Amino acid sequence: MAFINIVDTKWVSARLAEGNLVLLDVRFSPKEADYGKAAYEKDHLPGAVFVDFKAALTDPAREHGGRSPLPSPERLAKRFSELGIDHSTTVIVYEDVNGPAASRLWWLLKYAGHDNVRILDGGYEAWKKAGLPLTSEVPVIRPTVFIPTVQEGRIVDIDQVRASLGKDGVKLVDARDDKQYRGEESPFDSVAGHIPGAANYFWKDGLQADGTWQSTDVQRERFAALPPSDEIIVYCGSGISATPNVLALEEAGFTNVKLYPGSWSDWISYSENPIATGEE
Repeated sequence: MAFINIVDTKWVSARLAEGNLVLLDVRFSPKEADYGKAAYEKDHLPGAVFVDFKAALTDPAREHGGRSPLPSPERLAKRFSELGIDHSTTVIVYEDVNGPAASRLWWLLKYAGHDNVRILDGGYEAWKKAGLPLTSEVPVIRPTVFIPTVQEGRIVDIDQVRASLGKDGVKLVDARDDKQYRGEESPFDSVAGHIPGAANYFWKDGLQADGTWQSTDVQRERFAALPPSDEIIVYCGSGISATPNVLALEEAGFTNVKLYPGSWSDWISYSENPIATGEE
């Protein structure tokens, strides 16, 4: 079965000359604040524009809402307009390889109501490996007017997650690695563990050994224990690395997948919330 949201280098290369295509370079390193911008300035796909991951795709953290809150719809609309995106535009998103930054941007565009967005499988590295052209030229962006049609059905808030605990027809998916899930490590948050009842599906297991996305058949096998008719709520530490699992679930055919944007970092900001450790 073919991918829905993922395209390869041949697909992108064939459409570069057709116009009405916006390429977004969202290369990012959590350890180097200037990495993405420097990488973009060195070279990038022809016509691609740079998107600052932290500045454009998250809001400042507050007491609640997690470490990487969603930008407001108004802020998203302004940024997407500045990037030359409207609802007629085909958008291609990439980073160095397949990872949470590209998935987060893909998801934000979907959340804002832009359906025609896809991820370049393998990202910049796949493009470079294929011997396709790269450039350091910065394109001139023609701003548009992006009018958001926010898809509220794609998210859940803290109250909805609380109400889901132990509820039939709802499954929680924790996208972090197994040590964070079990509460053995907590490298980014002050409290270790997971939301009670959550099943652990590490987001990187959605990738093949070479870093490309697993096939839709493999993704279906990976999530075989999840009933397709259930509401699936995906979370991670801050709502970013959950998005590759949202993508993988949708590619596997799940139609009721929701993101908990605040994720674990929001959950533990309420001292009354229950915490589980170990396996479930």
